Amino acid sequence: MAKWGEGDPRWIVEERPDATNVNNWHWTEKNATPWSKERLHQLFKDFKIEQSDTECVVEAVDKCQGEATVNNRKGKLIFFYDWELVLKWSGLLLKNSKLSHKGKLTIPNLSEENDLKDVEITVTIDESNDESETLKQFMYNVGRDSIRKQLGVYIKELKEEYSKNLILPKKGDECGNSYNSASQKDANSAKNAAQKAAGAAAAADSVSTAKGHDSKVGCKLDVRTLSMTEEFHCNANDLYNALTKPDMVSAFTRAPAKVDPVRGGEFVLYGGNVLGKFEELIPEKKIQQSWRLKNWSSGHYSNVLIELEETSSSTMMTLKQTGIPASEYDAMKTNWHRYYWHSIKQTFGFGTSIADSL
Repeated sequence: MAKWGEGDPRWIVEERPDATNVNNWHWTEKNATPWSKERLHQLFKDFKIEQSDTECVVEAVDKCQGEATVNNRKGKLIFFYDWELVLKWSGLLLKNSKLSHKGKLTIPNLSEENDLKDVEITVTIDESNDESETLKQFMYNVGRDSIRKQLGVYIKELKEEYSKNLILPKKGDECGNSYNSASQKDANSAKNAAQKAAGAAAAADSVSTAKGHDSKVGCKLDVRTLSMTEEFHCNANDLYNALTKPDMVSAFTRAPAKVDPVRGGEFVLYGGNVLGKFEELIPEKKIQQSWRLKNWSSGHYSNVLIELEETSSSTMMTLKQTGIPASEYDAMKTNWHRYYWHSIKQTFGFGTSIADSL
């Protein structure tokens, strides 16, 4: 096995022009909410939908509620957006009348979880008569497709334009500031090849890893221990489920998650960047895991112990993580708060007490 920090291609630190986040290994997040709101308003300002003798116009966005973020972890972009939109529209039948009829389009579920064809669009009119019902039917049969195309423009720009600078350039990478899927694919292939080579070298050295520990080969690993406590305004069972139920884990990580909540069961989160096994599970009380980041030295796991204590009005969560590579300690503390505790509170409403919500 290669020494810690030496030989393994995953740990070769290349020089970076800005000397930050080398090889894009650390979580970085870009808040896309303000940009998204502005862009959605632009896309649906005086947007015309015409056919034959029918003319309809989406005049403006009446309601735009939600959020959007773009995350980068180890060169992989993860997109999250969740919007509820209400659009004001008007229309008229050119042959029959110059009278304009008004209505609204409601889009409750524009998110990365739904394909564009599955995005619900409800059409309503302010006053019902023969002409307005004809226009409503036109907006239902023709207008919804045009609206989805505009939504597609927003999603494409979010992923290809707004997120350009999240994947930072490496040394000698003159085009690193642009997000090019083909070059990203090539980079991933090269990385996979390097990882396979590193794995082969490790196998040749007859490295065997015990559960949650490195083999004692090469330089001694410098590790640290992290402890933290967090309060959640929910019962212990709800928080336990949020940390172990596959659908709830997928919800707060905002990405597909593999979670097998039994002793020895595996979990894989954040596109494979977080992985490990459940060592012990006591519902509402305790979760113990062998836990690692994908880019850690081959075979090295930390030990994560999460204990829950329910009070009269909340649940106190205590985490102790041992075996963290010293170089990852600061980022680990920040990321537990941001990508676990804050996200769980935001997703399930566990950050607000029942009394506060009344």
